[in-house]
Amino acid sequence: MIDINPESLPEGDDKVRAVRAMFDSIAPRYDLVNRVMTFRMDVGWRRKTVRQLQLQPGALVLDLACGTGDFCRELRTNDFTAIGADLSFGMLAAGTTGAPLIQSDILSLPMPDHSVDAITCGFALRNLVELTPFFAELFRVVRPGGRIALLEVAEPTNPLLRWGHGMYFGKVVPLIGGLLSDATAYQYLPKSVAYLPEPAVLLNMIQSAGFTNATRTVFSGGIAQLLVGTRDDASW
Repeated sequence: MIDINPESLPEGDDKVRAVRAMFDSIAPRYDLVNRVMTFRMDVGWRRKTVRQLQLQPGALVLDLACGTGDFCRELRTNDFTAIGADLSFGMLAAGTTGAPLIQSDILSLPMPDHSVDAITCGFALRNLVELTPFFAELFRVVRPGGRIALLEVAEPTNPLLRWGHGMYFGKVVPLIGGLLSDATAYQYLPKSVAYLPEPAVLLNMIQSAGFTNATRTVFSGGIAQLLVGTRDDASW
């Protein structure tokens, strides 16, 4: 059992410890639960995300919060060179990708400035302690003219879809998670959406970090969002 209370969301260092423990705990069945609870839509979302990178074959792409390597596998399928980084050693140990994986706090990456062509990140923004330093770290590590593609959950704007999604995400997902993995973790994960800023605020944060052309696209009726941007050439 992980030490995280879904009724009171942790902050600061408590959040770091709780999130790491949670993902260590659910790592063995994390991919299975994702496939079941999204009806495999997460596979298609990652595929679309990688397409949005619009890079040449062989480009070096760093995947943050890589988990067991879903994005790394998709990147390698598209002839990119992938490196994964994750805070949770349990997730890395459960990895099923041939890409090199490193354990790291993604707010302070062991990577030189301007050292990668692109960065991907899936479903991790709401698990970070602070977003502004994260976007600054992306700006530091990606080369001028390089790309970022951040995939995250979202809430539909249509009232009926929003209600249905809220019921599914808040009631059914914890049930699935409890049956297949850790009930406490999958009670927390739906509630963790509360950490995310409103879409316009989130997009503005990314643009202010130096990805001024950043755009937001929604998938599957608005239950997932993709934030894509290019690092400004004139900003280094």
